[in-house]
Parts: sequence; structure tokens; C-alpha cells
Amino acid sequence: MTRPDPARITAVVGNPRIGSRTLGAAASLAGTLAAHLDATEPTLVDLATLASALHVRPRSTDLDAALAAAAGADVLVVATPVHKASFTGLLKSFLDLYGLDGLAGVTAVPLVVSASAAHALVGEVHLRPVLVELGATVPTRTLSVLDADLVDLGPVVDRWWQRAERPLRRAVGASSRVEGLLEVAR
Repeated sequence: MTRPDPARITAVVGNPRIGSRTLGAAASLAGTLAAHLDATEPTLVDLATLASALHVRPRSTDLDAALAAAAGADVLVVATPVHKASFTGLLKSFLDLYGLDGLAGVTAVPLVVSASAAHALVGEVHLRPVLVELGATVPTRTLSVLDADLVDLGPVVDRWWQRAERPLRRAVGASSRVEGLLEVAR
């Protein structure tokens, strides 16, 4: 089934440094996904620019826009560097702002950047369960990237895409069919 509209891709980056290498990796992955899935230009959310707004009430319009962009995405890249053998507290604080099923209908792709191959499972063990708890579908393995790979990320993303393409296309297509059925029911 062909999508009625181009897929919407958003990348949320939980690195506490503005303009980080993790942001660059997320932008690269989101761009690759957009090209493969015939999507619109990806939306990038650098949480480092919103860090001071995460625990302030009322929420800022920028933070609300970031939350809406992530929840409204067809494909959500959730990127983090490894921090103390897990994902960052900044990313956790952002994700904690969603209620139950706040990411329902979203297909999530975890992206983890680390200095050591020993942290290859951080996305699977720590990040995936949180995304699933929020209602997201996570049909692929985490894309784990070593710092050394950031010099030329293309081959790493290409290898990951070879395994991820089929489940990702299925998940995005299924999401599109559900949205179409909901529109008909309205």
C-alpha cells in the first residue's frame, strides 16, 4: 500500500551539548531514512537547546513543539550518547513528559553513540523498554555507532539499513493503514 502522504521523520537528540556529534549522527540517519522512505525533510530536535525548559511550568512553546513533533512523527529517531552505561538524563527528562501511550502510533529507531563496543546494548536494554512503555513501536535493532564511526557514518548506516529496511517499512506501512482506517471511521 502506498502512503497517502509523505512520511514525517523527527530526530530527538539527548546529548547535553548543543550541536553535538550525536546530533550530526541523528541528522545523517534521519536524512537517510527520509530518502529511503520518500519522506519530508526531517525535523531535528536538539534537547540541549531545551534543557532549561524541561522542568519549568508552564511549558515553553518550543518544548511543546518538540513534544508534538516527536509524538506526531511516523518515524522517530531517538539519539543519545552513552552516559554512565545508559542513555542520558536529558533524554529521560524529555520522555518523562509524555503520558501513557504518548508515543502511540510512532515507529521509533533508537540510535546510540558510544566510545566502546561494550556499550552496544544500551539501546536495547535501556532505551527500547522506555519507548515501548510510551506506546512506540520499535521494529528494528538499535543503531549503535562508535565514536570512531562518526568520521564516515555512511557505511555503518547502510549496513544497519540492510537489516532494518523490511521491518521498518512494514511498521511504517502498518501505521499508515491504521491512520487511514481512523480517517474513514471519523
